[in-house]
Amino acid sequence: MPNPVAHFAIHADDCQRAKTFYEKVFEWNFEPWGPPNFWRIITGSGDIHGALQERREPVTGGGLIGYECSIAVDDVHAIAKAIEQHGGKVTQQPFLIENVGTLIMFRDTEGNVAGAMQFVEGVQ
Repeated sequence: MPNPVAHFAIHADDCQRAKTFYEKVFEWNFEPWGPPNFWRIITGSGDIHGALQERREPVTGGGLIGYECSIAVDDVHAIAKAIEQHGGKVTQQPFLIENVGTLIMFRDTEGNVAGAMQFVEGVQ
């Protein structure tokens, strides 16, 4: 597929809190990388590289924050429960996108919006 996502960054007011959230919910690993409050994110996929970094400007207003992405998961209902248990908020309950999968939308501990998709077998 042309033009795949090669890198993503999660901006956080509290990097340790965000790191703990993503470790607990998605079982991602983090390596200190570069300046203070900057980590390389290892999601398990060799194709996409991520970073967790301190937010450059405080968040104001109530609109979307950052770049929205969806994370492929095996069990969207278990992930929704884990999101709530670890300080996030499910903002859109699981809904089926015909022939694609079941998607939830959520806000992480830092107010960033993302999705978690349980794809129909063979779609991703």
